[in-house]
Amino acid sequence: MARFRRRTCIILLLFILFICSIMMALKTLRPDRAGFGDPFGLGLLPELQQRTVLLDSVIVLSWYPPGMADENGEPTDDLVPVILDYAHKYNLKVTFHIEPYKDRDDRSMYHNVKYIIDKYGGHPAFYKQKTSTGKFLPMFYVYDSYVTIPEIWANLLTVSGSQSIRNTPYDALFIALLVEERHKHDIHRSGFDGMYTYFATNGFSYGSSHHNWAGLKAFCDSNNLMFIPSVGPGYIDTSIRPWNNHNTRNRVNGKYYETAFSAALLVRPEIISITSFNEWHEGTQIEKAVPKRTGQVVYLDYKPHKPNIYLELTQKWSEKYRKEQEQWLM
Repeated sequence: MARFRRRTCIILLLFILFICSIMMALKTLRPDRAGFGDPFGLGLLPELQQRTVLLDSVIVLSWYPPGMADENGEPTDDLVPVILDYAHKYNLKVTFHIEPYKDRDDRSMYHNVKYIIDKYGGHPAFYKQKTSTGKFLPMFYVYDSYVTIPEIWANLLTVSGSQSIRNTPYDALFIALLVEERHKHDIHRSGFDGMYTYFATNGFSYGSSHHNWAGLKAFCDSNNLMFIPSVGPGYIDTSIRPWNNHNTRNRVNGKYYETAFSAALLVRPEIISITSFNEWHEGTQIEKAVPKRTGQVVYLDYKPHKPNIYLELTQKWSEKYRKEQEQWLM
């Protein structure tokens, strides 16, 4: 059901990681306290804007409803205005990565989408995409969408659904997470507008495996869905999941990131998402990094390269993406 016009867009997943986890033995990851600049890395937004100036650049903000958080965190909705203001200052846009909060279903999603649009939809940094009908609609990423059955999603996302949000003031483009191959059919039946792959680990899931992207893009094209491949610079989460070393992906001095971008460009997507800007505990961050140790925690750095090497690579591939997009549309 995707209703969008073709345009080049880079989506950057931005996670609010100012929270510390006692249960998982994480230290506080708020960048200012870890020695990496302003809160949430917002001090790097000017450089991020410069690195992606040729494209529509969008920050996708990890979001829980007011008063809610994951089991290791605390509520963060009150920080959204700060991020919106920073983003607007540097000509960036913001949208929302809706997390699997407790009792998420068609009714609560309608309520929370309404809340987001009513509270933040008027901000100049709130992202809206022009559709084929000429309307500008918000875009929401729905993490772990597959845990809810298609019939529930269809209540919200199809025109005939009992809780339909379609053709209301709160209509939007809803993007589901694809993990397994079978999810593509569920996503279509549910009424979503597209799918994204999220994980930065090539081979971890069907969706995150680069060699499957061409088939997924073909499925989306034939069903009027948007396909958004997710690229990342590497992956390592053994500081919080010691048993998961088999999913570690070495950065190889930036080559892993470039390989992922190259694979994404091969399928000619309208949007590419980047996992992530600052998710340090899974080693997918692209923001500036310098050597840092806090207690037993050692933060990964990019030596022997410069602290901003991954922002430079993002600029390089953004420019390549724009040039190739021009050729696709000729």
